[in-house]
Amino acid sequence: MQAVSPEISSSKPTTPTIKRRLTTMLYEGVLLFGVVAIAALLFGMIFQQRSAIYLRHELQYWLFFVIGAYFVWFWTHSGQTLPMKTWRMRLVTVDGYSVPFKRAVARYFLAWLWFVPGFAIAWALDAHAWMSVAIVAANVAAWALSARLHPSRQFLHDRMVGTKVIQLPKT
Repeated sequence: MQAVSPEISSSKPTTPTIKRRLTTMLYEGVLLFGVVAIAALLFGMIFQQRSAIYLRHELQYWLFFVIGAYFVWFWTHSGQTLPMKTWRMRLVTVDGYSVPFKRAVARYFLAWLWFVPGFAIAWALDAHAWMSVAIVAANVAAWALSARLHPSRQFLHDRMVGTKVIQLPKT
């Protein structure tokens, strides 16, 4: 494992605010829209998909893999996606080292806990339309607020996998 850059290890890195990290996630969603659109287009062209129902589950698996590859690649190579670079944040291990592949994959799977419990509850309650959106939004809000319970304000999936998001100094 390699340590992060000297300017980070020489000073005590701080944790970005929850608001800053959530804003970065929104920016990430905008960029992911393009990644998903291109991946879905390639899938549709390769498999001659003429209907959204044809190979629907296979497309979902493919997009899950593509999104995972996107995040794991950036987290293991620079510790930053484009929105994280823009907002001067980096993902590192709790010891301050670069994130290894297995830990990045585990973080990707655990990050889905932002949404999956809400989807499961909405499905179990047979919620429709805005009620299902409200349930998932409540799950996201609860997950975000869980960071307030930790002294370093890290999200639950980061604490579970042994990573942390740090604020980089202005250059």
